Amino acid sequence: MRSVITGTGSYIPNIIKKNSDFLNSKFLNDDGSPFANENAEIIEKFCAITGIEERRYAAEDQDSSDLAYLASKQAIEESGINPEELDYIILAHNFGDVKPNSIQGDVLPSLASRVKNKLGIKSPGCVAYDILFGCPGWIQGVIQAEAYIKSGIAKKCLVIGSETLSRVIDPFDRDSMIFSDGAGACVIEAVETEEQGILSHAAQTDTVDECYYLHYGESFNKEDTSGVQYIKMLGRKIYEYGLNHVPLAMKTALDKAGLDISEVKKVFIHQANEKMDEAIIKRFYRLYKTKVPKDVMPMSIHKLGNSSVATVPTLLDMVKNGEIENHEINKGDVVIFASVGAGMSINAVVYKY
Repeated sequence: MRSVITGTGSYIPNIIKKNSDFLNSKFLNDDGSPFANENAEIIEKFCAITGIEERRYAAEDQDSSDLAYLASKQAIEESGINPEELDYIILAHNFGDVKPNSIQGDVLPSLASRVKNKLGIKSPGCVAYDILFGCPGWIQGVIQAEAYIKSGIAKKCLVIGSETLSRVIDPFDRDSMIFSDGAGACVIEAVETEEQGILSHAAQTDTVDECYYLHYGESFNKEDTSGVQYIKMLGRKIYEYGLNHVPLAMKTALDKAGLDISEVKKVFIHQANEKMDEAIIKRFYRLYKTKVPKDVMPMSIHKLGNSSVATVPTLLDMVKNGEIENHEINKGDVVIFASVGAGMSINAVVYKY
């Protein structure tokens, strides 16, 4: 019995926020002092490092659970299952439903319960819950679904990653340009097969020195005395952590699967920073003393930004639907899902189509 992805879905918000839209922003250092460089130069350097040219924001009348529902509906329709047969709905997020201009996260009831309600699922046997695992949350949800299926506890699971990061960013922090909104989902079913499904996984959390690399903090605008907290990050620390640990997690998962590096056709990596992702992939292949193959790493960050838990499932759905140029998935392809984020946590899953 294998855990097989039978349907995927995604929701990409319609509001486009381009880099040029930040030209009139007032960016400050963490001590409240202004940058010496003009915004045009700051934005140009930002784009060169992250690869982000534009990002998507949710409409004011849309919450994270709304985006999650829309992505889930697609995944369920593609899988062809009766949603009443779902055993689990696992929804990964970090901030709950955040109303525009409120910054307060609403997680009562859980977002998973809200999605179950929106889907109209009546079965009390469909257990719905949220997980907080930073940006690797959706992949961790996939790992949990695999555990339920392997143990015989479940036969059908819906795993979702949804976020509206645009509502928890400090407008005075240049890192605010990184974040975006979106949702991705998949249906995972127990299938009697040896030909496809989840082959292995690896995960870890480091907290001794790394716990607060991503954290909540006050605005860089020292005139703001509201006490409102925003997402903050130690960018260089995160870059170094990802570079040192993600390739090893991917290798651990691939070695567990007993596969050769040459069998990997795609790596779906969290869309956090283009330069970081490229460096991670290079280091991963270097562990096997081989060059990075062409077109092994699809990217969506250029147009969609970093939507945290939503980046990997959204990217997967887009590639499956032929929406990323020069990328496709064929039957028999081995792919790796990998991510890094707040915690600090990392994970990887090896999957065969």
